[in-house]
Amino acid sequence: MGQCGITSSKTVLVFLNLIFWGAAGILCYVGAYVFITYDDYDHFFEDVYTLIPAVVIIAVGALLFIIGLIGCCATIRESRCGLATFVIILLLVFVTEVVVVVLGYIYRAKVENEVDRSIQKVYKTYNGTNPDAASRAIDYVQRQLHCCGIHNYSDWENTDWFKETKNQSVPLSCCRETASNCNGSLANPSDLYAEGCEALVVKKLQEIMMHVIWAALAFAAIQLLGMLCACIVLCRRSRDPAYELLITGGTYA
Repeated sequence: MGQCGITSSKTVLVFLNLIFWGAAGILCYVGAYVFITYDDYDHFFEDVYTLIPAVVIIAVGALLFIIGLIGCCATIRESRCGLATFVIILLLVFVTEVVVVVLGYIYRAKVENEVDRSIQKVYKTYNGTNPDAASRAIDYVQRQLHCCGIHNYSDWENTDWFKETKNQSVPLSCCRETASNCNGSLANPSDLYAEGCEALVVKKLQEIMMHVIWAALAFAAIQLLGMLCACIVLCRRSRDPAYELLITGGTYA
């Protein structure tokens, strides 16, 4: 009965190691997705420390490849030292993922204030005639998120660009996709996106941070199961004489 339990634990452990390799790829993908998305919205969010959870989760993903290899080798070879090393590394990674979750929640709470502070400056310096990186970022966000202005399209009336152009129109990126012959004129507000961009940018960034948090939580749970199975194999290997004889090929006297 004890040997059956050990065999079951070993089978689960090997299966979990294979999951670790898959998890490593997913974690790296999530981290890369955060970097790519941040690059699209970096003008609206100046605090680069928000990328710390993404950096950590990519590092954890890379480490999981190594952990999976150590776990498989240790399980197949019945190495007590290898299994012990496997458990210790898993514990360290688990603690790291808990830190990622905590940091994720901290920075998720800071998103709204950061965006509110930055978006005002970005819109104020908009230049649609000779667009710089910040101006292109505004046009990109308005097209992607289907929004116009900070709170609504009327915010454009307070910008230097609107006052300089004197044509009573907003950027063409404010035009609805379904609006034909839209020229951004405020005289035709039905052609323009009604919702402001600030709330949508905050929502987008918070969703990205939640991806990191849920990924870290999910794989932390898998790692707990991995540590449990490794501990079961270690404990029974040291306490069950029959299991020791099975490994060494010996017999009872």
